[in-house]
Amino acid sequence: MKTTKYFNYTRKRADRAKIKIEWVEYVISNPEKSEIQSDGRIRKWAIIPEVNKYLRVIILEDGETVHNAFFDRNYKENKK
Repeated sequence: MKTTKYFNYTRKRADRAKIKIEWVEYVISNPEKSEIQSDGRIRKWAIIPEVNKYLRVIILEDGETVHNAFFDRNYKENKK
């Protein structure tokens, strides 16, 4: 899995260190929802059953480099 320096840096934060690489790969392969941002980056969401939270993964325009991943507390509200 290709990643940006930003992704590698933020993974050191306490709230991001708990996010498993397997979960990021799962969201990329099995998104519940995908959107293309105005800057061309791709947002993908999927539920992670182990923690019962939605993980949002941001991928660069190339479609394969992970730029960011975090638990999206507002995703359920956005679905309405």
